[in-house]
Amino acid sequence: MAIRLRHTDENPHEAHEINVTPFIDVMLVLLVIFMVTAPLTTVNVPVDLPSSTEKPAPRPDNPVFLTIKADQTLALGEDSVTQNDLPNALNAAAKGNKDERIFLRADKSVDYGTLMSVMDKLRAAGYLKVALVNLQGQEESTQAP
Repeated sequence: MAIRLRHTDENPHEAHEINVTPFIDVMLVLLVIFMVTAPLTTVNVPVDLPSSTEKPAPRPDNPVFLTIKADQTLALGEDSVTQNDLPNALNAAAKGNKDERIFLRADKSVDYGTLMSVMDKLRAAGYLKVALVNLQGQEESTQAP
């Protein structure tokens, strides 16, 4: 009579593989969550930006200044202009060049709605390059009332 010793490798082998499907599902859910929340986290990030030591861009030879006065009237350069005559006056001042940068200045007391209506008039006239002018090197608290 023969005695048979059982070895562990004689048992039928089971497949010991990792099922990666749940891991892939979890990773896809996390990817979607991060894709949705990433833009929301960068919208209102308070940051104290450093000042630049770079000099301001050079002023053009003949800049076109459009000014909104405190009484909400317009002036193109030194000449008063109405909102209806603004496109024709801009074409004359910019010599028909629609790529000319228009420097827009507004009094501090001018409300936002008036500023936006003038900017809409500029856009409707075809002038898309608008630069807003401010006082450089002065803070609001140091200005005279």
